[in-house]
Amino acid sequence: MVGTAVLTMMTLKIAPMILGHPMDIPAMMSAMMGGPPVLGWMAHIILGVVVFPVAYTFVAFPFLPGPPPLRGALWGVALWIVVEVMVMPMAGNGLFNSTHGGSKAVMVALMGHVVYGALLGAIAGKPEPTRAR
Repeated sequence: MVGTAVLTMMTLKIAPMILGHPMDIPAMMSAMMGGPPVLGWMAHIILGVVVFPVAYTFVAFPFLPGPPPLRGALWGVALWIVVEVMVMPMAGNGLFNSTHGGSKAVMVALMGHVVYGALLGAIAGKPEPTRAR
């Protein structure tokens, strides 16, 4: 929850200082799904609080190098790549946000995803070693 909250605040409060406008992820998601804003918020929260942390914990964590915050940051970079290569074109923003926002928007998105991932990794920590019985 912490990573999702921080990423959301970065896109709504810090992005305007850099871009001149917020990066409203829930609004973009609701537009993509053709639904009301609450649908975008629900999707954003479920992905950030449930889907991505579960995938990080059970799929990505064992393969990522370094301490947990670095592993999480690398996971954030992987999520950012998926967003820029798949989600942005589906939302009509072009590959790497080429039609809306350009390089500044891409860098703000990268910063947000790295912070999200690093917080996820730091909070999730390391799995407890299993003991032989």
